[in-house]
Amino acid sequence: MKPLKSLAMLSASLMLMVMVGAQSMRADTGSPDPVLYLKGLDYYSTRSGNFVRYEYDVLNKASYPPALFQAAPSLPPCGNNNNASRTWVDFFDKSGNRLYGFCALGSPNDLGSIWFALPEGQVPPSWVYIEMRDRQTNTLYRSNLAETTP
Repeated sequence: MKPLKSLAMLSASLMLMVMVGAQSMRADTGSPDPVLYLKGLDYYSTRSGNFVRYEYDVLNKASYPPALFQAAPSLPPCGNNNNASRTWVDFFDKSGNRLYGFCALGSPNDLGSIWFALPEGQVPPSWVYIEMRDRQTNTLYRSNLAETTP
């Protein structure tokens, strides 16, 4: 029976470590790293062709203060947008290649409708993650790896 008890203790310890790691907090802001998950796929067409939009949500989006997403005209613009948000969100594949980004999210709730798109038929990366960069404090929040298949 001792080996089973030891195995149970080890399993419980590992599970606790995983849960604590998933909720890691930024000491300087008290906000957690984003928990990214795939909501679904959206197939659409434009004049340029057929595409697949990979739609994501951030499970813990309510943990972020609205101030992170306020317009920040004192910071560098995003293209012609002089009122880009304080925090920008970028998608990356597992290797760190940028796929797409958002520079004008208006609230934490907008993290529930982030996405990237690829031409239909193009094989997506197996895993993606997001980085949220607070441009005012230069704080980086990096999500878990999330799948691209439902």
